Amino acid sequence: MKTLEGLVISHLGKGIAVESAGNIVLCQTRRKLETVAVGDKVLFSSAINEQGRIEEILPRRSLLIRPSRGTKTRPVAANIDKIYVVFASEPHCDFLLIDQYLAICENRNIEAVLVFNKQDLPASVEIETELKHYEKLAYPLYRVSATNNQGLNQLKISLENQVSLFAGQSGVGKSSLTNALLPEKNLKTNTVSQITKHGRHTTTAATLYHLPNGGDLIDSPGVAIFGLAGLNEVQLAQGYREFQELIENCYFHNCRHVKDKGCAVRSAAENNKISKSRYQRFLKLREKMPRS
Repeated sequence: MKTLEGLVISHLGKGIAVESAGNIVLCQTRRKLETVAVGDKVLFSSAINEQGRIEEILPRRSLLIRPSRGTKTRPVAANIDKIYVVFASEPHCDFLLIDQYLAICENRNIEAVLVFNKQDLPASVEIETELKHYEKLAYPLYRVSATNNQGLNQLKISLENQVSLFAGQSGVGKSSLTNALLPEKNLKTNTVSQITKHGRHTTTAATLYHLPNGGDLIDSPGVAIFGLAGLNEVQLAQGYREFQELIENCYFHNCRHVKDKGCAVRSAAENNKISKSRYQRFLKLREKMPRS
């Protein structure tokens, strides 16, 4: 048995597909090892014509988690550089969900990018007004259409030489974008399954694909549900960029930014110095948080 370094590219049933030196090895994990995520760099032991065994997870630079049973969480993907938040005018644009994604990114050392898909459809004044708030906060915004290829070249360039993940509500066109960026996606998926001899690849599993011009894209159908896993009220407030400097000016150091005396955040929203709609959505998200 020899020990090798590899990259986790997919979960296949009870096995884990690990890529190393151009080969894919189906592995199990060592007992008591924490849950392995797609995107993890690992050390694994392997012998010819045998399953490998993951011995160690190498240090992660970022980790995306989702709710699991009870109060527990489960990793979705590791070592992500950017999350591309995909939305569209149809279905109805859910800015509350977008704010959840952005708050997670601010707290997880992951850069957030906005992708306004379905540009072949008209956008409402409400959407355009909200987008101005995000652009003012320096969130990059790409306007694309997977239907007519609008803006895809610029999006491809932004994805190069990094590990990225698409997130967004169902129906916004994440799969269409992924297929446009990875025309051989289905072929690659089937190849992974054939190499690991583990049958058909499940559509609910996260999978890492190598982009043609460099960089990796993690396709995870279940990522829409990662919500606010692992965040507390303080971290939620820090997840709003426009709040970060204001928080220092609140009268109380443990200000909840609701009805607290001398709250700089609430005052800024009331005086239109920051987005009122973003502040109202913060209050809604805060109500979802477990009380400390």
